[in-house]
Amino acid sequence: MPKKEAVEQMFDNIAPEYDALNHILSLDIDRLWRRRAVRKAIDKDQDVSVLDVACGTGDFSIALARYSSRAKVTGVDISEGMLAEGREKVSKAGLDERIGMLTGDCESLPFGDGVFDAVCVGFGVRNFEHRDACLKEMRRVLKPGGKLVVLELSVPRTPVIRSFYKFYFTHILPYLGGKVSGNRAAYKYLPASVLNFPMPAEFKTELSSAGFRRIVHHSLTFGICRMYTAVN
Repeated sequence: MPKKEAVEQMFDNIAPEYDALNHILSLDIDRLWRRRAVRKAIDKDQDVSVLDVACGTGDFSIALARYSSRAKVTGVDISEGMLAEGREKVSKAGLDERIGMLTGDCESLPFGDGVFDAVCVGFGVRNFEHRDACLKEMRRVLKPGGKLVVLELSVPRTPVIRSFYKFYFTHILPYLGGKVSGNRAAYKYLPASVLNFPMPAEFKTELSSAGFRRIVHHSLTFGICRMYTAVN
């Protein structure tokens, strides 16, 4: 897979079209997945500080802040292009006081130990160049007992669904994404990154090796998306 500098440049290039294409190509189901993850991540009746890693254009950050008026959210991403889109969305949503977005590398997060009540990652873990280092960093900034919630695209296990999914993902998505964004390489990388991501048992082992406990996996929409929850 490409090095993080190449991934950063790729997301900078597709940032203006990213949101529209993301929702169209996922048939808007990503919003449902995100809402479910938000409910797992935080208690809306408690004051919480949340870190949204690989926050991109801020969909997860905004969903967290809208779910709980008592949540303070910090988003970090390596792509300044994606962050620029995200800051504009946050401002339009009137959430500037509760969502901050800054440039940051998950391998070396600019925060002290045990700062956050929850850490969330929405469809970004597969882009980490050194996933083990990133998982350990996310655990480092979590308070004891803090929660990690990861959403990631995956390959369905049911043979018929998997066949249709792979055809759509490796042929139709790169064509449509490339047509709209002008960057077909990016939309060939995205399915490739999903196909190369470990299946649940392996990823749960990685989370355990990073020091997380009480690790639970949820299959969403026939396994097209997977949600992982864990505790520090």
